Amino acid sequence: MIRVALIALLALPLAAQAAARPAVPTEDSTIQRFRAHAKPRPVAPRAPLTAEERNTIRRFREAKPSVVFISAFLPNPDPKGPPKLATGSGTGFVWDEWGHIVTNRHVIGAEVDGKLFADVTEVEITLADGKTYKGRVIGRSYAYDIAVIQAFAPLEAMRPIPLGQRSNLQVGQTVLAIGNPFGLDHSLSRGVISALGREISTGYSTWTTNSIQTDAAINPGNSGGPLLDTSGRLIGMNTAIVATRSEGSVGVGFALPVDTLNNIVPRLISKGKIETLQMGFTTLTPFEADQAFGIKRGLVVNDVDPGTPAARAGLRPLRVDKAGQLIAMGDILLAFEGVALTSAGQFKALLEWLTMVQTGLPPEQVVFDVLRDGQVIKVVLDLREPPASGPMKAQPASI
Repeated sequence: MIRVALIALLALPLAAQAAARPAVPTEDSTIQRFRAHAKPRPVAPRAPLTAEERNTIRRFREAKPSVVFISAFLPNPDPKGPPKLATGSGTGFVWDEWGHIVTNRHVIGAEVDGKLFADVTEVEITLADGKTYKGRVIGRSYAYDIAVIQAFAPLEAMRPIPLGQRSNLQVGQTVLAIGNPFGLDHSLSRGVISALGREISTGYSTWTTNSIQTDAAINPGNSGGPLLDTSGRLIGMNTAIVATRSEGSVGVGFALPVDTLNNIVPRLISKGKIETLQMGFTTLTPFEADQAFGIKRGLVVNDVDPGTPAARAGLRPLRVDKAGQLIAMGDILLAFEGVALTSAGQFKALLEWLTMVQTGLPPEQVVFDVLRDGQVIKVVLDLREPPASGPMKAQPASI
């Protein structure tokens, strides 16, 4: 009895302590208790915008009506499907008051596995007010990755961006990029000029010198958008980025300088292309050659015009019968002036470069590496008047 009573006496203080300790709240009770405090938070007073911020806002508002969203389409070969297929989209900007829109050529080119297989002609142009109009591609440069579109929109809606000048640009100065990244219309990014005079090569068979490097965010969909200085002047066209596997910007973007645009765009408006050396033949695209004949290397000569440098040099075209069955494979052009040929667009780019960079007379001869009957040979095209001795002869290559 004494032992039992002692244990009971020892237990009394413990019970008293337990009764005095507050209950530990559960998760549910905590949530319910704090729900009672739910109400809008007070707004903190805003400091005045800085002069730099006010200028950025002003320049964006001024340029926004000049920036357009471009949707490119191709006819659908499947009669059971929709009449046209979307091939891509990007950004463009108003060049002049006559409705000419400038963008990148790759924006209006359909691709398979990174190779251009069709140039789009018909596009849709969406202005900043959300209205959409038809447009037609009237000129394109393969070397400079520039295209010009005639927009069939009211001319009063065409507001060209004032032009700047590359010679005034400095590394470190602030720039503004406007575009439609990932289809999000009229997005603004801000950065600086990281470098000038960059030479870039893109996956669209273009080589561009004197490009502007910037850390302003340029993402897929920004292609063809304007790069502005803080005065709101056009100083370049956003063209390429160094991207990660996720296809996002890593802070290295490139823009064609405005001086290049001001040189090339008027030519494309008036002529539709940059006048190049006329050789007198056409080729299949790599996509066509691969699909029809399984040829994955070089360019297959499709047609040769009589009396041209190509005909005089003896280039052999593809021959098929009336049913489209192959009679004889045409020459396969592997290289031009020592540069391996990968696409028709790249070859056109090389011709443009050969034309544009000439400071004297055009070259009298050009050389192709040609695969013919399983053998690689050199074929020389004489661009002068036909020689009296007859056509040039193809010579086997020492490779």
